[in-house]
Amino acid sequence: MKTLIKNSFIVDSGTLQKKDILISNDIIQKISSEINIKADRILDCSGLHIIPGVIDDQVHFREPGLTHKGDIYSESKAAVAGGITSFMEMPNTSPQTLTQDLLKKKFILGEQKSLANFSFFMGASNDNIDEVLLSDPKKVGAIKIFMGSSTGNMLVNKLDTLNELFKKSRILLVVHCEDEDIINKNLNIYKEKYGDNIPINCHPKIRSEEACFKSSSLAIELAKKHKTRLHIFHISTAKELSHFTNDLPIEKKQITSEACIHHLWFSEKDYDKKGAFIKWNPSVKTENDKKKLIDAVNSNLIDVVASDHAPHTIIEKSNNYMKCPSGGPLVQHSLVAMLDLYHDGLISLEKIVEKMCHNPAKLFRIKKRGFIKEGYYADLTILDLNKSWTVSKENILYKCGWSPFDGHTFKSSVQSCFVNGNLVYNSGKFDESFRGLPLEFDV
Repeated sequence: MKTLIKNSFIVDSGTLQKKDILISNDIIQKISSEINIKADRILDCSGLHIIPGVIDDQVHFREPGLTHKGDIYSESKAAVAGGITSFMEMPNTSPQTLTQDLLKKKFILGEQKSLANFSFFMGASNDNIDEVLLSDPKKVGAIKIFMGSSTGNMLVNKLDTLNELFKKSRILLVVHCEDEDIINKNLNIYKEKYGDNIPINCHPKIRSEEACFKSSSLAIELAKKHKTRLHIFHISTAKELSHFTNDLPIEKKQITSEACIHHLWFSEKDYDKKGAFIKWNPSVKTENDKKKLIDAVNSNLIDVVASDHAPHTIIEKSNNYMKCPSGGPLVQHSLVAMLDLYHDGLISLEKIVEKMCHNPAKLFRIKKRGFIKEGYYADLTILDLNKSWTVSKENILYKCGWSPFDGHTFKSSVQSCFVNGNLVYNSGKFDESFRGLPLEFDV
């Protein structure tokens, strides 16, 4: 099947150009200033912008075992409506993805249920290193290490285990960095004062800047010691930015970093209004942290922007501090949230594409995705930068049924989304019969 996209503004590789795109089956066949050819489908995208499909390097789709919160089908559907064409999913499901057999079963679920392209990370624990080392680097983009406990506790806190993982892994290590001892010490202080009813605005004091900095410092020390490729997830503090450099292209960096939408959007002043619905690990911190993180995205100290999509039910999020899980749903709104920052003059379109499309592809060495290039998969997101819309229960697609952006009016919309040349999402309608492909990685 041939699809011809006419008159669009393509944002790719730091440029904005008016071009036509010819798609042949699942591949971009031709990009030119004018293409006149018979096609099975012609889309006139006058006034619209096209970017590469977003690659989200950190999502929790909750399947298997936690599907009352979300599942691969429901959350991938929300993802493509948000312009995300590929995702990498975390191992803290139930059971946790700690064996090769369980990892294979997840890939089968992806093939059966996902509307987007997918990969699943292998999880590390204190006692599964033999299983970790069996991971195929052509199929598995990274090994996930939790150096701070979170939902579905997979805490790796033995230094001997960490040293062995950093020494022996052939695959990129992605790490959640928070120091458990500092967190527990802080938690005990607030439990003595408040019992289980700790005010939510104490969360950034419990899961503190100090906890993040100490843990990320250790991870970087281990990476340098063993010459390991390391990617630190969801940087939430200005202090941690001192760990990173911007003097090399991402392909040559040994140590890289990610920021997430919630740390670029919310700050501690939002706890009074949003409460536990913006309780994440690491915590949303100060207004200064938020501003410095946005600066770091622009200066390339931060390499990737992702969602850390992690849904929980409204009932779960309505519990008191001690029982309320951390995390929230974001894939449907992460790109349009970044586009609001563009409208506010805080970031360019080209930089958004770099951090959400190009750099994940480069960092994880994903084959033929993340760019609008001839010969690449036709993963394309079509944007109307001037079509505003308001988030409401009626248009939220997450299985959990809520969003931290509820009531917010975004200035831009995702018009359409192609995955492997298939028009999976178009103006609120889905091709629900389509299934994505497993991502492939260059070794």
